[in-house]
Amino acid sequence: MHEVTEAPLLKRAHGAAADGDWRQAYELFVQADARQPLEPPDLAVFANCAYAAGHVDATIDAWERVHAQGLQVGDHFTAAGAAVRVALHLLFDTALLAPIRGWASRAERLLAGQEDTPVHAWIAVVRSYERLLSGDFGGAREWARRAIHVGTGRDPAAAALGRIAEARSLILEGEVTRGLDLLNEAAVATMSGELDPLSTGVVYCEVVCALQAVAQYDLAEQWTQAMERWRQGQPVGSIHGRCRVHRAEILRLRGSCLEAEQEALGACEELRPYLRREFGWPLTELGRIRLHTGDIRGAEEAFLAAHQAGWDPQPGLALVRLAQGDVPLATALIREALDYPLNVPSKELPPNSDLRRAPLLAAQVEIEIAGGDIDRARSAADELTRVAALFESKALAAGAVFARGQVRLAVGDMAAARGDFETAVHQWGEIGAPYETGLGRMGLGHAHRAEGNDAHAILEFRAAHAVFERIGAVSQAARAADAMGERPRDKIRASTSPTRPTVASSAHRDAVNVFRREGDYWLVAFEGQIVRLRDMRGVQYLARLLGSPGREFHVVDLVAVAQAGPADTINVAEPGLRFGDAGDAGEMLDARAKGAYRRRLTEIEDDLQEARALGDTSRVAQAKNERDLLARELSRAVGLGGRDRRVGSAAERARASVTRAVRQAMGRIRAQHPPLGVHLERTIRTGTYCAYLPDPRVPVAWKL
Repeated sequence: MHEVTEAPLLKRAHGAAADGDWRQAYELFVQADARQPLEPPDLAVFANCAYAAGHVDATIDAWERVHAQGLQVGDHFTAAGAAVRVALHLLFDTALLAPIRGWASRAERLLAGQEDTPVHAWIAVVRSYERLLSGDFGGAREWARRAIHVGTGRDPAAAALGRIAEARSLILEGEVTRGLDLLNEAAVATMSGELDPLSTGVVYCEVVCALQAVAQYDLAEQWTQAMERWRQGQPVGSIHGRCRVHRAEILRLRGSCLEAEQEALGACEELRPYLRREFGWPLTELGRIRLHTGDIRGAEEAFLAAHQAGWDPQPGLALVRLAQGDVPLATALIREALDYPLNVPSKELPPNSDLRRAPLLAAQVEIEIAGGDIDRARSAADELTRVAALFESKALAAGAVFARGQVRLAVGDMAAARGDFETAVHQWGEIGAPYETGLGRMGLGHAHRAEGNDAHAILEFRAAHAVFERIGAVSQAARAADAMGERPRDKIRASTSPTRPTVASSAHRDAVNVFRREGDYWLVAFEGQIVRLRDMRGVQYLARLLGSPGREFHVVDLVAVAQAGPADTINVAEPGLRFGDAGDAGEMLDARAKGAYRRRLTEIEDDLQEARALGDTSRVAQAKNERDLLARELSRAVGLGGRDRRVGSAAERARASVTRAVRQAMGRIRAQHPPLGVHLERTIRTGTYCAYLPDPRVPVAWKL
């Protein structure tokens, strides 16, 4: 019976794959596999179709099955080829380095003693990127050259990606000209038609990513446009989502903020599934766009969500705090980001290097000036100038000269500041970045005004206002209008004249901290200051979080879910909040996804043991971070007693209610006890999972 029904179904699936109808092919292969498990040749085609259709989990699962079946029949070449494909997809879609290393090692062992094959070329690609993401640029270059050598004549896609890996390692070490030449060579391969559609999409994405990382926006835009033309007929899986992020970045630079936000939101939807970390990339871009438009609350939500996904939200989150008027917190965040950089391996971010520091330094200049620490601001501007010179980027150079102008304006060197701002306006104008050009004009206007030349100042403010109005930068347009004197002073937005809370002295750091309920009030003591707070639900949530530092509470657990009626009703202890039988969207992770998470955790443990045996402390730390990330994600889907959590309206409404209650309570605390308010803003994380995360280097103990 299977032979009668299965052959036509598989034939249709292969036909759809040959036509590039990835979604149809994927669905047909799924149906065929359900009737009778696919054999390795069919699984290989299915894996590619699944990836093109955006099902990364199914892709990796299919290649793992090919690997297992190859081992079962003693076909080491097939098993090795499948193993390196698993490693490659983990690389591009999760950047979990420990499992990547494990699968690459399996492939190497299976091919031990054999002459070079295309699989060897792909192993070299994986190894080169693993070294690149780990910050070992020399090792990355060696593996990249092997990928080029072995791949040339055997697998042009592997050779092209080898060139990109070598180019990025050269650029990150400051050899920008050589690196750009190699990137162009790799990009040309995509136009020659010698690569298959999946490889073409990956190479396009990698070229654009490398160019935008070094702020070569003109070249990035050219290749983005080429990628856009290609993708119109090739909507390939997560590559499609990555295209959207790159397009959003360019649109933001060009001042098309509304279109940029739509692209970023679309990318969030397409990059949301599977192991989550890369989901933080479009979220941070969304936050940057919203900062430009003055949507501070929306930017905050995006950056916090990125942080929860395991991504580095800085400098965006620090700039949000600055826009909210919390200069002490903004200062603490940006200094911490520079002094203790998060090691978030991703091919979309430059590794921890001078290039990675550039946006942090630009933000630090603005934040330190707001806080009155001109020496730190000057030091950051000087370092940014050195980074810009090293990477030969017009955009970095423009940002550096603007930062220098900000410092000179702050110290009263108006003539020099005016010259810097004039240069920044010219350079940003050449690049085609209206938002940054407007900022330069604002600086120039302030310099003119300080010199007593108000007529010139008004001209610059008016030009900046026109730019900000055109691109929808509401907050900046308001500042420009205020500077022109065209709005009454009592209508200035609060964000333009923030109240700056002061940070209490550290003299009381060792004092007893208390957060204890006494009837209808809470006694709160922190850093030697005592206040009493009226009881409210948000304060109760805070007390529970403070009592278990580091522990994540699902919102439903946090509010002590209780059955208060029929079995299909959840009663959350929040006034007016009651969830009936609203249904749900099923388990947060299906059985296959949970199995994948657990396999990745096992692979990370293996890598961790090997790293410890080798005494590689950096690798140990990296593996621990990855283990914590996956364990946290798995715990999001599995509740007490191993029961599956379910996605539904009840949990979402609980999340909104808890977040609102906690934020209200923190606002009241801030009004009565500013130092504690600052501390809680830095350490309380809300969302579907809430936690109190104090700095482990400065432990804070509470008596409850």
